[in-house]
Amino acid sequence: MALSTSSVITLKINGEKHTLPVDHRTTLLDALRERLDLTGTKKGCDQGQCGACTVLLDGRRAVACLQLAVAAEGREITTIEGVADGERLHPVQQAFLDLDGFQCGYCTPGQICSAIGMIQEHAAGWPSAVTEDVRPQAGPPSLTTDEIRERMSGNLCRCGAYVAIVEAVARAAEAHTGEGREDAASGAKEAVK
Repeated sequence: MALSTSSVITLKINGEKHTLPVDHRTTLLDALRERLDLTGTKKGCDQGQCGACTVLLDGRRAVACLQLAVAAEGREITTIEGVADGERLHPVQQAFLDLDGFQCGYCTPGQICSAIGMIQEHAAGWPSAVTEDVRPQAGPPSLTTDEIRERMSGNLCRCGAYVAIVEAVARAAEAHTGEGREDAASGAKEAVK
């Protein structure tokens, strides 16, 4: 007896349920873009290396090109189309806009989704590879330029808008947690010199 290679799945995306038949090998990225016309999530390398397809799965960052659509069933998926509150931009989106944290804009949706997840990870006290004191009692590290760069290193920008991206993430983090902007903003300015 041959096994079926497709299933009908229901994905909860940006608060709405979408039921669709998919081949079991269909990535979440292809389901979003090709089947549901949610084209804000970009296809870059299609190998999980550039971060252009970053979305939030249950509030955590994930590259949609490496996630199978069938494995995302039952999870809360947030794409760039779902981060704003109606006409009011998410603080990360607003910071990217205010500080020109983009040039061509192709990587921007993934950068924004990644920054949202990164800010939440930082606020929860998750260390990064550059965190000096990883003891839980030390609390979240200061969100310095080095911390932001390391935490955002999975998202590439071919245009090289990294200085403005770091500033935008720092501003959004300040709005979220009330700290970090001064260290990161001054460090970003130093990097330009």
